[in-house]
Order: sequence, then structure tokens, then C-alpha cells
Amino acid sequence: NTSKPAPGQKIYPYLLRGLPVTRPNQAWAMDITYIPMARGFVYLAAVVDWFSRRVLSWRLSITMDTSFCIEALEEALIRHGKPEIFNTDQGSQFTSEAFTGRLKE
Repeated sequence: NTSKPAPGQKIYPYLLRGLPVTRPNQAWAMDITYIPMARGFVYLAAVVDWFSRRVLSWRLSITMDTSFCIEALEEALIRHGKPEIFNTDQGSQFTSEAFTGRLKE
């Protein structure tokens, strides 16, 4: 399960309900999916702009470690600026202090 929460994680409010997304960088989303391989899985993390539906950055990893998510986030921030809203499924990678700290900078 790619959206398993960490024990004791902070739960963030869902900010997009009923909100029209009308411009770039208003709302980004990030998620992880897995790709079956001959011997296990490869994990794909992608940052998407909800207005344009463009993939702003992505990374592959053979583990569910937070670091590849942070790398994808940092690339998107460097290349496209900071979004007003950043939405995830609140899996443990996205609620870690390392990840949320990067968004707060």
C-alpha cells in the first residue's frame, strides 16, 4: 500500500473541496505508484499541476524511502516555483518532517 500513514502522523485538512483550480501553481498534487518488474517493484513518484495536468517532475526508486519524493519535490519547486496548495494522500513519505519541512521553507 503506497498510502500507508506513519504512526502518529499529523493529518492535514483537504483544501480543494469545491475550489475551482483556475491557474498554474494554484494546486499541485503528488503521488506514488508502483510498477511490477520481474523481481519486485519500481516506485514512481510524480508532481502534477492540477490546472495544466502537466507532470512537473518525477523520480523512480526501488524503495519507498522518502528521499526520492523529496528529490522530485525539490526539482518541481526549483523549476516552477511554489504552489499555493500542495495535495497528497498523506502517506508516510508526504507527512514526514523532512518532506513537510521542505514545503514550509
